[in-house]
Parts: sequence; structure tokens; C-alpha cells
Amino acid sequence: MQFYSTNNKALRVSFQEAVFNSLPQDKGLYMPEVIPQLDPYFIKNIQQYSLQEIAFTIAKAFIGNDIPDADLKSIVDDAINFEAPVKFLDAETAVLELFHGPSYAFKDFGARFMSRVMGYFSKQGEQLLDVLVATSGDTGGAVASGFLGVEGTRVTILYPKGKVSKVQEEQLTTNGQNIRALEVEGTFDDCQALVKEAFNDPDLNNALRLTSANSINIARLIPQTFYYFWTYAQLKSQGMDEIVFTVPSGNFGNIGAGLLAYKMGLPVAHFVAATNVNDTVPRFLQHGIYEPKPSVQTLANAMDVGNPSNWVRIQDLFGQDLDQLKAKVSSYTYTDEQTLEGMEELFQKYKYVACPHTAIAYLASKAYRNEHPGEYASVFLSTAHPCKFPEAIKPEVFQHVALPDGASALAEKEKQAVEMPVDYKTFKTYLLVNN
Repeated sequence: MQFYSTNNKALRVSFQEAVFNSLPQDKGLYMPEVIPQLDPYFIKNIQQYSLQEIAFTIAKAFIGNDIPDADLKSIVDDAINFEAPVKFLDAETAVLELFHGPSYAFKDFGARFMSRVMGYFSKQGEQLLDVLVATSGDTGGAVASGFLGVEGTRVTILYPKGKVSKVQEEQLTTNGQNIRALEVEGTFDDCQALVKEAFNDPDLNNALRLTSANSINIARLIPQTFYYFWTYAQLKSQGMDEIVFTVPSGNFGNIGAGLLAYKMGLPVAHFVAATNVNDTVPRFLQHGIYEPKPSVQTLANAMDVGNPSNWVRIQDLFGQDLDQLKAKVSSYTYTDEQTLEGMEELFQKYKYVACPHTAIAYLASKAYRNEHPGEYASVFLSTAHPCKFPEAIKPEVFQHVALPDGASALAEKEKQAVEMPVDYKTFKTYLLVNN
């Protein structure tokens, strides 16, 4: 399988090159030259397979012989060593819990798989691999956990100062070893712009071996398809076939992976993109004009993205046909006040404690069902453990949160972060001087 740039389909590279280069020189994003179609027998009998078996089958469809089967199986089994259960709140509504990995967020799927793929392809004696990542909250923690101690790699995480939760910041800044954190005086969009400029800087690329761990990297996107197929397997084992997925959306990599799974043959009735007031995509779906705006800080900070990178991949999947896209994807937007109401409703109605992102997905799933009643399972994605957002959850509700292993120990670790202005020259100098 080769991969092309969304800006130039004639540009083709191998999977290995797409993983390490992350961003094509023409500033597009890599996509597979062909969307692999899974065997209909596999889909029909998917409930017979484990999460790891499903993940291997999907990864193999993209990677082919670039990684031998035995090695790819080892990568999958090591990376995806935690569960992603579907829990029904009522007969029609279910939540897919994606926070059971080591960083308590859905991004463990992508970050752990990618780190092991990079480790596999890296050759002993090669130049140190510098992994750059911008985070609005959860990506950084997952990448830090996934790459911590991986030989031949050094990770630099850029995060917006004062715009991530306390637990998220602790996950970013208390690792040491090969993990560095930069506290940027700006927004996530500023952090993302610095990273993208670094990849397009010839001088920096001559001095350093750069790659990205953001969802712009195709090795982040592929493993996120795993849990959509796994959800279908869990529902099919209960005799359910029709699914509507509601996905909390910021940089649109998560729902992009779901749409990629749909294009591979996963039967999905519809997708709902749930956003906070950073509503660039909902406005585009409504008016047909793509008009990014500076991101606004909200309680659902991991979704505070004003110019989502992965939207170009989604448009590419639908051949730039807005009508086809709108037929498969709906979108709803919620304020912080509404988000708090959603968190309260989930607890009062179901005794379910949710993070702000999950609450937004719940509200959007409910809104879609009210407008489109029918016989289907409404599955909304819970992308982060509520323990990461104590500031957003009422104390009398937060006391019901069971802390995962290791969460309470984070506060005892020393913060290690370097403050950084929104200035590319300063960022470039930091990377070169601290090489």
C-alpha cells in the first residue's frame, strides 16, 4: 500500500515514509491510495473475533507486507492491551468507553500503535528521531505514555498555557527521560502552527530527524478505526446491526477514523460530529463555506480547535462532494452551560459520571435521535476518563469517580516544562540548541 498527499494524488510514498515524514512537503495529509475493503465474511462474523484480532486484520489491510504478520501481531497485541467496552444506559443509548488505556483517553489507541511502529522501523545507529506534537489536552498525555523510554526517540510536546486541566498538565510535564514539554503562551492552534512550520523548515529538517505524533500522522489514524469495528462486534453479539455514532470532535481525527472505517465496509447508518463553540465544521456543513476562526477556550478543552487539520481527510474521503458528506454526517454545537447541563443529566438520569467531551457527545446523540427517531443503537463516544476534569465536575458528583491506577500519584511528581512564546524563531532555536 502506498499513500498520497491530499494536495497531490500523484505524490506517492510507502507506509514507512508516511509514518516518519508525517506531513508531505506540499502541506497536505497522507491518505491510502486505495481504501481497503474488508472481507464481507469477516464483517458478517465479526462478533467471533477479539479486539486484538480485529485490530490486526485492519492494520494488515493498510500495511500489507511492509511489516511481517508475526511482527505486526506483536505490535498490535502490545499496543492494544486494554479494553474498549460498550455500556448501555438504556435500551437505545450506549456509551463506548475509550479511556481504559494508560493515559485515560482514546488517544492511547493511536499513540501506542504509532510509537511501536516507529520503534519497529527505526534502525539501530540511526539519527535520533525527534517527535513533535501539539496538544489541546489528551494527545500529549497519550504520546508521552506511548513513547516514554522508547529508544532512539525524543518527544517535544507543545501545549497551551492555562488551557489544559491539572491532570492533563501533570501527564504532559512530569515524565522526564525522553519527554519534553513546552508551555506555549497561546492556543492549541498556535501550537499546531508552530509544529507545522517546523516540518516545512528545510534548515531544521536538515539538522533534525523530525516526525509528528499528532493525528496528522497516518499511523495515528489507522488504529482509531479499530474501536469502531470492535463496537460493531459488541453490538452484533447482542443482535444489533444499525448504529449511529456520535463523536466529540475537535481536530476531527476521531470521526475521520470512523468515516474511514465506514468506507472500508463497516455498516454505519450515520455519524454525528459533536462540537463545543469551536464550530468551524458545523458552520461549513450548514452554509458550505469553510471559515476557520481562532479557537475559544471551553470546558471541553481537547476540542478547542478552530482550524481542524483532519477535515481535509474527511473531504477527501467523500471526493469533495458536500452533498454526499452531509448525507452521512450531521453536527451539533454546545456551549459550556449546555455541557454542564449534559453532565448533570447523565448523572441524575443514569448515575453516569462523564467528562465534558463525553457530555457534549451525549447531548448531540440525543438531539439526533429526537430529530431522527427509529430502530438503531445510538452510540456516543466517551473519549476521556472523568478523573482528568475535576475542575469541571461538581464535587458531590466527582466523589463518585473511581480513580484509575496511578492517577493519584501524578500530583506528587515534579513539573518539568519550558515556557515558550508564540514565536517560531524562538521555537526553532530551542530545538537546535537543545539537540
